[in-house]
Amino acid sequence: MEDIKTDARTHKLTLSNRKVCSINGVNDVLSFDIHEILLETEQGMLMLKGENLHVSRLTLDRGEVDVDGKIDSLTYSDLTGPVHKAESFLGRLFR
Repeated sequence: MEDIKTDARTHKLTLSNRKVCSINGVNDVLSFDIHEILLETEQGMLMLKGENLHVSRLTLDRGEVDVDGKIDSLTYSDLTGPVHKAESFLGRLFR
């Protein structure tokens, strides 16, 4: 069999003591404030909710994001089909 290489990044999430979260495989940061952060990852949309959330490190060219604060929940929502950049954020979210 032929070995096929893809450009997809590995998605990895590490949460320590509900205070520090390191995430790899991030394609885009769609929105963030002190209560909610919405990320587009290789595995779908990821919503982090909590208190005093802060994006302490953002390196989108490497797909890495570090978040600190009190993290209450992590929620994924799957994306069906390929994501097109021309499609609106709300269209992708409510699909």
